[in-house]
Amino acid sequence: MTETVSHSPEDLDEFPMPRAATCPFDPAPALRTRQVEPSLSRVRIWDGSTPWLVTRHEQVRALLADRRLSSDVTRPGFPHVSPGSKAGSEIRRSFLNMDDPEHSRMRRMVTAPFAIRKMRELRPAVQRIVDGLIDDLLAGPKPVELVQEFALPVPSLVICALLGVPYADHDLFQRHTKVLVRRTSTPEEVAAASTALTDYLEALLAEKQTHPEDDLLSDLATRQVVTGQLSRRDAARTGVLLLAAGHETTANMIELGTLALLRNPDQLDVLRAGDDPKTVAGAVEELLRYLTIVHSGRRRVALEDITYAGVTIRAGDGIVLAGETANRDPDVFPDPDRLDLGRDARRHVAFGFGVHQCLGQPLARMELQVVYSTLYRRVPTLALATGIERLEFKHDGAVFGVYELPVTW
Repeated sequence: MTETVSHSPEDLDEFPMPRAATCPFDPAPALRTRQVEPSLSRVRIWDGSTPWLVTRHEQVRALLADRRLSSDVTRPGFPHVSPGSKAGSEIRRSFLNMDDPEHSRMRRMVTAPFAIRKMRELRPAVQRIVDGLIDDLLAGPKPVELVQEFALPVPSLVICALLGVPYADHDLFQRHTKVLVRRTSTPEEVAAASTALTDYLEALLAEKQTHPEDDLLSDLATRQVVTGQLSRRDAARTGVLLLAAGHETTANMIELGTLALLRNPDQLDVLRAGDDPKTVAGAVEELLRYLTIVHSGRRRVALEDITYAGVTIRAGDGIVLAGETANRDPDVFPDPDRLDLGRDARRHVAFGFGVHQCLGQPLARMELQVVYSTLYRRVPTLALATGIERLEFKHDGAVFGVYELPVTW
């Protein structure tokens, strides 16, 4: 038996829901309440529309893999994260928000540099970056603001090297990326930031076409653009996606993961005690599960009527898939609110699932493994330099984290 649930928008909880101030690592209490419900339910988002909310692990994985749902942000009914993201959807259009076959065609153009074999080759360079930044921390004054001095530079330096973007321009792309990932950014701010980043990378692609190097942008410029498989503007939009996602998400995992470990010293000791690769790899998966920093839900829209979990999802209905509750599902992860670095957390959906799962996950995993296996061993007395109640969390961001993390040792 199925039903079509109808509610007045005013009667529904607004999504995203606020986290409890005393439990910043945990999903919002109202979201956890929805998790125990057997069927899907609706929420209200910023524009008054009422997409379906999906909270359970099995349901999230099943619907992320369902080809009857679309990632195309231009389709009517798509549940945009914010007014800014809706306004910038055309400017920032990339394979991330396309459906097959166009999604697969464009994604294949940039897959090779993120292969696991490539990550093994890149790892020594990432280790040198991490060690160099830690050297600078130890040689400088205390306390240190870890976000700007370490968490943000590590993935920014790495993605710049991979793409062929001058790190000297990091202030420019970091500033504009912050606008793109902030839910409170106005449509005008998002449009300006998107255009500025796309213009910047389009100019860089033009330069790479004339003077190619061994990097991803040069490959796009000389193979895809020159042969007509991709316009330079579309290549630039792809570059914006890779550049923004390549530093913003990993930076937040470094800072928030460090904070979570400092709040769970018994688990931090696991990483301080040694650098066994399997232990470190498992710790990364558990921190990805526990934190689930993409906390605005993965968004889809139904292409046709779908009967699922006791309800009928109509064509054109929006769908929000909450990874943070899927990753705290007790049916899959016993005692899910406990950080346990010995847990087998590999079934988490922090990188999504299905054809749209994160392209850069091998890179993110490798960077986090290097950071988590190095920082706490080299700075064994690392500690917060302020009370956690004084930290400002990114409740207004599409990606969760902290704006600043003062530490000392």
